[in-house]
Amino acid sequence: MVYQVPAEPAHFVDREREQARARQLVMERRTTDGGTRPLCLLLRGYPGTGKTELAFRLARALHEQHPDGVLYVDLDDVRCDGGVEVADVLGELLRGLKAEWVAPEFRQRARQYWSLTHGKRLVVIVDNARYGTEVEPLLPASGDSLVIVTSHGPLYDLEAGAATEFPLAPLDPDDALRLLELVTEDTRLAAEPEQTRRLLALCSGLPAALHIAGKWLRRHRERPLARLLDRLDTELTEKGIPVVEHVWDAAYESLGPDAALLYRLLARFPAPSFTLAAVDALLGRGLDTAEDALDELRAAGLLDGRDPDGRERLPELLRAHARRRAEAYGDQAERAEALHRLVLWYVRQAQRADLAAAGPRLKTAAEVGPVPGTRDVLFERSVDAPGDSAARAYHWLEAERHALFGCVRIARTSATAGEWGLAEVPALCEPLWTHFLQNPHHGDHIDAFRAGVAAAQQAAEPRTLVRMRCQLARPLWEQGEFEEAEQQLSQAWSTVQAAFGTSPDERRLAASTREFLGMLSSARGNWADAAAQFEASGAVHEEIGNAYGATLQRYRRGEALARLGEWEGAAELLERARAEFAAGGRTRLTGRVELALGGVYARLDRTDEARARYLAALEAARAVNGARDEARVLDALADLAEGTGQEAQAEEHRAAARRVWARLGLG
Repeated sequence: MVYQVPAEPAHFVDREREQARARQLVMERRTTDGGTRPLCLLLRGYPGTGKTELAFRLARALHEQHPDGVLYVDLDDVRCDGGVEVADVLGELLRGLKAEWVAPEFRQRARQYWSLTHGKRLVVIVDNARYGTEVEPLLPASGDSLVIVTSHGPLYDLEAGAATEFPLAPLDPDDALRLLELVTEDTRLAAEPEQTRRLLALCSGLPAALHIAGKWLRRHRERPLARLLDRLDTELTEKGIPVVEHVWDAAYESLGPDAALLYRLLARFPAPSFTLAAVDALLGRGLDTAEDALDELRAAGLLDGRDPDGRERLPELLRAHARRRAEAYGDQAERAEALHRLVLWYVRQAQRADLAAAGPRLKTAAEVGPVPGTRDVLFERSVDAPGDSAARAYHWLEAERHALFGCVRIARTSATAGEWGLAEVPALCEPLWTHFLQNPHHGDHIDAFRAGVAAAQQAAEPRTLVRMRCQLARPLWEQGEFEEAEQQLSQAWSTVQAAFGTSPDERRLAASTREFLGMLSSARGNWADAAAQFEASGAVHEEIGNAYGATLQRYRRGEALARLGEWEGAAELLERARAEFAAGGRTRLTGRVELALGGVYARLDRTDEARARYLAALEAARAVNGARDEARVLDALADLAEGTGQEAQAEEHRAAARRVWARLGLG
């Protein structure tokens, strides 16, 4: 009996679900009449995910049900200029079947193969298929046989239902760590968790990369992981994984010009995942061309596939390969043009999302018009896309945050080099402020707003500089950096006094700066000073006819008075602010006022009114996906229930709050 499968590896993890499903399919085939077509399993995923080893593992597990032998062919071994001479593969299979004579022509070899496999119970492994037309002639002429095909991407030309697909993703971090521990038996992995996380991220969940990393660790057991990681990072980034590098090279060489250009450009995409709309902006050749190029990359196994949100991913090791292809075949001018176009597209979409989420507000950056050759994201209500435009805009800002922060870095680097970027950095930072208020990522926002300050200084734009300093101050003080926050606001106020005139916009921005000074006082617990700043800011907004600004200061002053124990005055201001925000359709702010007003009512022993306000705040927070606000409201509801002796209800709210805080990484 022919058995063309190597010995089992020392270590193998995960894929239990795929193995169980394969066994179930084989069992079902044995108990039903499957006809004369063999059962075909398609294992697909980009190189290094362990497709071939899984195919071998399945063959070992199922060979007893297929006692006539296990055959193996690797189509890449006979591939030339992207194509496979199927006759040569048939000849290899016939020799594996101990054919006494191999016919010289394809048709004769095919008939020989059918004759020798008829009625047999074989396993045939076809490795590295690129097209269904390469697989069809290799199928045994027996419904009792099993064919296991591996491919980097989907085989679109294989008929529907001809194969059961098993998409293989990289190993998740837990399984990757387990494999690395088995391969190395290295105590450093547990002793240095941060470096171990770096190592796992570097290997991108690819078993092939994990085995390479394991060899490095075994070879250098006395060296610190940090030092090894730097060398391994350089090795994998510059040279790739020897086992799969030639496969990736061949896949790249099979691409058409548009897909090859996209692959090179994606190496510099400023986020780990991307959408079709962003790819369209990056490529700049129209939506149909972008979609076709993505299809080609998927088919070639050079993408990770769509996640549940419809985003595509280029894992780090593939990204490094794309960078190597860009260095070998790319053009610096095409890359610079693509990145500039992408940044402009993201600026425009972020500004539109800001408007949809927060409504009209004072901005210092000019609006970016439509970017030629690209399409805008739909945030507005429509028949085809019903729902709340603000919620969609907030969701987009959070989903695209990595790209937005990355675009800030790209624009800042360009501005530092004396090219474009001075306008784009603050233009991105302003909508990132709206994002910060809903989904704060302090480290990223601080870095972005610092870049905004630097760009405004370089451009000598006092209004923009004041705005960026104010934006930077808040995440600083929320992280406990009060001295630097005060320094930023002091410099902003000095600029206001030295450079601002009496125009409505300049007075409005000056009033906003006083608001930030008041919020800093609030954060420090100096509520009397905060109330005075908010009152002064509100007075300016009233004078220039900015109703929204005046309402916002009423809300902030109401909170400050509540902290000072002036409950009646606080309730009066907050009730008015609530009505005005609700009339203006500002859901997020209405919800926050509801929360503050609920707290005041609770202190005034107006329990039922407090509960009603908290429930309204909870509804508002959920309407705009405001997780932090939701958690705060749930905590407040728990405190209220506890104070009225409703222990079960209090625990229910407390548990719900814990779940939300945990989701935010703050549990």
